[in-house]
Amino acid sequence: MLKDMQSYERPPFVTVDEAPEGDHFAGGLEYNPPARGVWNIVHTGMLIPGAHQIFVCAQGCLRGVILTAAEMGMLDRLSWVSVSEEDMFDGTLESDVVEGTAEIIQKLPERPSEVLLFLSCIHLFAGADFEEIIRELGVRFEDIHFTDCYMTPTMRKTVSPDAKMRTQLYEGLRACPIDPKSVNIIGCDRPTDESSELVRIIKENGFVLRDITQAKSYEDYQQMAKAAFSVTYLPTAKGAGDRLSERFGSRNIYIPNRFDPQGIREELSKLCEALGVELPKLDEEEKKAMEALEKARELIGDTAVAIDFTAVTRPYELAKLLCEKGFNVRYIVNDVLGEDVEAFRWLKKNRPGIKIFSALNVNMLNAAESAEKSGETVLAVGQKAAFFFATDNFVNIVANGGYYGFSGIKAIAELMCGAFTVPKDRRTVIQHKGIGCYSCVYQD
Repeated sequence: MLKDMQSYERPPFVTVDEAPEGDHFAGGLEYNPPARGVWNIVHTGMLIPGAHQIFVCAQGCLRGVILTAAEMGMLDRLSWVSVSEEDMFDGTLESDVVEGTAEIIQKLPERPSEVLLFLSCIHLFAGADFEEIIRELGVRFEDIHFTDCYMTPTMRKTVSPDAKMRTQLYEGLRACPIDPKSVNIIGCDRPTDESSELVRIIKENGFVLRDITQAKSYEDYQQMAKAAFSVTYLPTAKGAGDRLSERFGSRNIYIPNRFDPQGIREELSKLCEALGVELPKLDEEEKKAMEALEKARELIGDTAVAIDFTAVTRPYELAKLLCEKGFNVRYIVNDVLGEDVEAFRWLKKNRPGIKIFSALNVNMLNAAESAEKSGETVLAVGQKAAFFFATDNFVNIVANGGYYGFSGIKAIAELMCGAFTVPKDRRTVIQHKGIGCYSCVYQD
């Protein structure tokens, strides 16, 4: 597949046995496929009920964030200050941010409880004093909490804007007495599946569970400051849990989403140990998950399966599980090895011919066209895989879809069956931003 692309100077794929640990591909000119389901910083900021977002950046950058808010039907919760070239050298960089923000706040029909103020990479290049900006605004508007936020794609190779935003999402919480029977799930952009072992363990042992995705008011949001425990399972959310631990003394329990049965038990054991409760028997849950996989395998047969990293945070671990259950996993879309190192090494030894494709390599530009010409039937898990392999048979989830544990494996197996049986129009589905968030343009 994609044979015509192999002669390019920077080939967009390697086989598993050839792939290095860490970065699988050399850096260079990049391509961004039109698969928009992952959330961006505008979507994430909207999770704080009643908060107002103000972006201060150049007009070209503003276009994307404004369109996102418009697509969500939430332009009333977003404002902007445009940065010009003159602002960079006339000594007014900080004062323009302060005065522009103040003018916006004064014209709002209602005073927000919190303002998320976004500076851009141009401010970092110029050495703008963000702390002073926030301090000055706090003096002028004592009734508003100002949170420093960052629209800085130049940070992608250090702390990504996505991970930073998940941390800043909770900076508006005010310290209060800690409730030892209160637990937060931190850093997710969709609720965790109620049937998951994770949620059940917390609730069935008498803990109050809170999640920003379910906060209906700013007061609901503030209740999250009570939690004695922060549970994080997305790698991009771990920093948010650590930050809350630093601020409030709560305990961050990082239990990443796993696709290995023993790994699932290990992570849930960490949760139970931290909460001081007994790990429930999970044999029945595991049995149901494996039965769902078997059913999916019987339906899907030898159809080629492609998995991408936007769908699940551990694509190699999911690939390993599917291979062990007899699926024909042939392609993985992923540029950088994450936490599933052991599964990656297992694939090197047991499935060395699986091809790993870059999601960013500029030579993926013609991948979809090449895939269509090949005529190969592919079942994709994730939007980028659906695009690159030109298939309407795809599982439409991002960031694990809110699923976790054995119930999550069962759900993904059932979604694979649905994707195989009922095709979607990928051109319509994947172009809409932010799976699961409200959109006045499109509802999934």
